[in-house]
Amino acid sequence: MFGDSMKIAIKNGNLIDGTGAAPQPNSVILIEESKILDMTTGGGTDIEANIPQDAQVIDASGKVIIPGLIDAHLHLMGIRSMQPVQWTLDMPALRAARATADVQKLIEAGFTSVRCAGSDVSVYLKKAIEEGTIPGPKIVASHKVISQTGGHGDTHELPLEWAMGPYGKNLGRIADGADECRRAAREHIREGAGVIKICSTGGVLSEKDAPTQAQFVDEEIAAITTEAHRVGIKVMAHAQSPEGIKNAIRNGVDTIEHGIYLDDESISMMLEHNTILVPTFAIVDALVTRGAEAGVPDYGLRKAKISHEDHIKSIKQAYQAGVKIALGTDFCGPDIIPHGENAVELEILVNRVGMTPMEAIMAATNVGAEALGLEEEIGTIEKGKKADILIIDGDPLEDITILQKKDKILVIMKDGKIVVDRR
Repeated sequence: MFGDSMKIAIKNGNLIDGTGAAPQPNSVILIEESKILDMTTGGGTDIEANIPQDAQVIDASGKVIIPGLIDAHLHLMGIRSMQPVQWTLDMPALRAARATADVQKLIEAGFTSVRCAGSDVSVYLKKAIEEGTIPGPKIVASHKVISQTGGHGDTHELPLEWAMGPYGKNLGRIADGADECRRAAREHIREGAGVIKICSTGGVLSEKDAPTQAQFVDEEIAAITTEAHRVGIKVMAHAQSPEGIKNAIRNGVDTIEHGIYLDDESISMMLEHNTILVPTFAIVDALVTRGAEAGVPDYGLRKAKISHEDHIKSIKQAYQAGVKIALGTDFCGPDIIPHGENAVELEILVNRVGMTPMEAIMAATNVGAEALGLEEEIGTIEKGKKADILIIDGDPLEDITILQKKDKILVIMKDGKIVVDRR
């Protein structure tokens, strides 16, 4: 029975619970405070009889119920330009103000949890959301990206002394050698990071390196993962080349981001270590199709086009081998990769990788929760878990693009509270 607290009952919906189980009709979900108190399917007359008179009842007849969506790789940077130098020049206060709007767009699109893969303002956005000052999703925040000198998290266009100074350190933390990497990890933990983000390869939007180049040596990566795991938080690695991917996995990294050039050995290592892969296709699609008009630097356009097809082939190979895949977009705020449009990644996972719609939903819920280290709390609709729930007017198993249509997401619930109601 319910206690003396906020009570919500959702009944008669078709439940997709995030576990991969077949949809369950005529579901009843009882919610008290932030958690799912009880639930049943197939009619649920006994549990329905226990709905107290003072509970708010939501009749989801003809609707589909799914867990809140999770983007396991984005950037709450508050940027509006596709020029990396501009990212370092925009004042943190301006970027924080923009990011405040971005997190509201995310929750209104059904993303109830996200993992920020690098931003100096993300840990503070998280605090503002948790204290109720601003609306937004749960945030697992990495704080700044940790990168070697000249690595993907360095701002190559700036003189080195600037990149090492206040402007360059807005978004990245340069560290070289095991001791400095250890110190960087401890600084992030002190600042409140819930995950540590490193760069073990070059990338597309960094000027003087390439996705095929490995970065950081074993001792540097191990120093960071040791510090993170000591306090119970995960490490995510921007990792695109086989060598950099294998270096990361061998030294304890928990999730591989992008994975453009996976090979058989790195896939085997991911399966052996239960490493989760976060492909982030949506940003590359945007760079290839609309990057030039958005002002993406020529080097970024060139590298995106070179790697695009290899990226799809690589992730398909990992998927077919059984590697766990979580949804991530790498969106960071500019018009071509805006927060709030993140559900496009589900469509890409279905149409390009070959996932079923159910598998794509699991990537955005169940597996995403595991990537965030929150699988005991969120990611599925089960008794005892947090009530992060969406009610959809339509069936995403029939049309996965429906999750991109905000007017079809009728109810968005986070921690047992209705934060958006479009009924």
